[in-house]
Amino acid sequence: MLAYGRRIFFFLLTNLAVVALLGLVVRVLGIDQWLWRSGVHVNYVGMLVYAGIFGMAGSIISLLLSKTMARMSVRAQVIESPRNEAEAWLVQTVERLARDAGIGRPDVAIFPSEQPNAFATGARRDHALVAVSAGLLRSMNKSEIEAVLGHEISHVANGDMVTLALLQGVVNTFVIFLSHVVGLVVDSALSGRRDDDDRGYYGGGLGYHLTVMVSQMFLGILATLIVMWYSRRREFRADAGSAALRGKEPMIAALARLAGAPRPGEMPESLAAFGIRGGGRAILGSLLLSHPPIEDRIAALEALPAN
Repeated sequence: MLAYGRRIFFFLLTNLAVVALLGLVVRVLGIDQWLWRSGVHVNYVGMLVYAGIFGMAGSIISLLLSKTMARMSVRAQVIESPRNEAEAWLVQTVERLARDAGIGRPDVAIFPSEQPNAFATGARRDHALVAVSAGLLRSMNKSEIEAVLGHEISHVANGDMVTLALLQGVVNTFVIFLSHVVGLVVDSALSGRRDDDDRGYYGGGLGYHLTVMVSQMFLGILATLIVMWYSRRREFRADAGSAALRGKEPMIAALARLAGAPRPGEMPESLAAFGIRGGGRAILGSLLLSHPPIEDRIAALEALPAN
């Protein structure tokens, strides 16, 4: 519990640091003075606090509810008491891998999907959720399944769920703040405010709201590129973590099997970044993919020294 509280503390502290940094950048670059001379009089402290609160709120709520939402979205059934030998082996394997990784035993669940996939989620390293699809259990041997479980356990041990939520909250803060600043500038220009107008301008017109919407869409795409970049990096780390727990050959074999698996029945988009194989949305370009190509992941594993 103490470790969990510490992680949340640093979670919030980081966002406060981002808000402070934004304020410093605005002042150092003279953006506040330029806008003031242009007739756009803004309480930047208030705007930064607003952006920080709303930028982080969604990420924090999503993180805290991640286990519940994940179970509901894929209809995953947590194994409370193993009903057969396969479930008993799955629970025991997750327990052993979690112990080796130095974390508490996660809840173990199975979800009804013929596509081989797995994911891990949860706000706490010692109380996470690891779920595998029925298709993965049927299509892989025990060594490959264990490698996939090691990958998901590594996500938990690395704190990837918290870090991804933190990063999302930080970029949300930037998007909200910058979109409102751009909206104020455009609306002030459209309103024809004079530099000597002491009343200033605080936004609220049609130009302001339209500009904010367009800016959030554009900046949101840039923010997504950052989040997806991190998501791809953490996949390499989780693969390496599985290799450290079980050896690299089983993970290579599991990825090779995933590469040949059919695509129908993908997990919901909200869980794609947490799955072992990702969302398969290559049409949007590699920069928007949550997972690196499997070929690249296999190459990275092959480059690792032998255990």
